[in-house]
Amino acid sequence: MFDYQQITAAAPVARLLLAHGAGAGKEHDFMQSLAAALVAEHIEVVLFNFPYMQTSQATGKRRPPDKGDKLMAHFTELAAHLTATLPPLPLFIGGKSMGGRIATLVANNIECRGALAYGYPFHPPGKPEKTRVAHLPELTVPVRIIQGERDTFGNCADIATYTLGPNVSVDFLADGDHSFKPRKSSGHSQQEHIIAAAQLSAAFINGNLSS
Repeated sequence: MFDYQQITAAAPVARLLLAHGAGAGKEHDFMQSLAAALVAEHIEVVLFNFPYMQTSQATGKRRPPDKGDKLMAHFTELAAHLTATLPPLPLFIGGKSMGGRIATLVANNIECRGALAYGYPFHPPGKPEKTRVAHLPELTVPVRIIQGERDTFGNCADIATYTLGPNVSVDFLADGDHSFKPRKSSGHSQQEHIIAAAQLSAAFINGNLSS
């Protein structure tokens, strides 16, 4: 039922349950690189695959994501399973793109200290009118979104027009796209931004643990 990868950290301060995006599972380079950078910040990471991704990998055929309620149920059930079976650590939840959105949708119903979204899908590319922000002002746990400045799912200019609520904050990565990759002319690199995202995440987590 559950397909997850626990990546332990030295002297961990917290555990981050981290969901993948719509098109690639926990094995994707971005997910593995982000997890490694988070572990270097003393954050234990649990990566997992949603059921549709498990089926896709088993059959070798791409599948679209399941409906939101099924994704939310799986996320919630896995969080409860980990809390019951793994050594206790403060729990944070999060995800890449779609996974980050699902994390924010379940955050009020999971015993977690906060949520992190990496490349939040504020709207489909090219459809800025179809926003996915209505639930954000209702969140009761702190949420940090880490976004590339030129993300086609929501860039700096787009996000400046949204009402995100008092518990949601956004950090931007210079010239980054939806996977934090900047243009060569920017003088930055994707790996640099992934490490920066992990450092911002650690600051968010440590800040909420001490508050």
